[in-house]
Amino acid sequence: MKDLGAADVILEIKILYTKYGVGLSQSHYIGNKLKKYGYFDLPKLFVPYDYNKKLRPDTGRPIRELEYLKIIGSLMYIMSCTRPGITFSVGMLSIFTSNPGKPHWDVVQRLMRYLTLNLDLFYSKYPAMIECFLDASWCSEPDECRFTGGFVFTMGGAAISWKSKKQTLIAQSSMESEVFALTVAGDEAEWLSCLL
Repeated sequence: MKDLGAADVILEIKILYTKYGVGLSQSHYIGNKLKKYGYFDLPKLFVPYDYNKKLRPDTGRPIRELEYLKIIGSLMYIMSCTRPGITFSVGMLSIFTSNPGKPHWDVVQRLMRYLTLNLDLFYSKYPAMIECFLDASWCSEPDECRFTGGFVFTMGGAAISWKSKKQTLIAQSSMESEVFALTVAGDEAEWLSCLL
């Protein structure tokens, strides 16, 4: 074993050290993916997903299905490491990997335009406590009443754990979907407190 000093880059994640805290950046990896798939020179967008747009399964012939799968895989890695803000969008796009159509590709393009923003995770020394933010959408899909719930836990001003998932339960009301989401976030809070 050999001590090489402080880590600089691990698994395509650049670690930035300052006197105020530590930052995690995947800007180089994201830039390479944007160039590879031809989205590098597109204008920036400040919102990753248009919530008024409802995605549906496409019944036509799939459009560039293999490329779509590769992009979703890259987005999942980015989402898991340093960009929790795209979790909902990637989850929605992942549902339609078997037969992507033009509406799905439009959402991919929007998400790639959002990724051109250089948003890194930065962990400062304060606040030194864990905070949780959660939400749930009840009956967001007109065909079914399963809800999507999500949460993010922050510490030091940046995300340390996050999740967005379509639940298998059917909620009878908006309040019930919020309680289900609170239960899932409570399990994560208990795990994090044991970890710390």
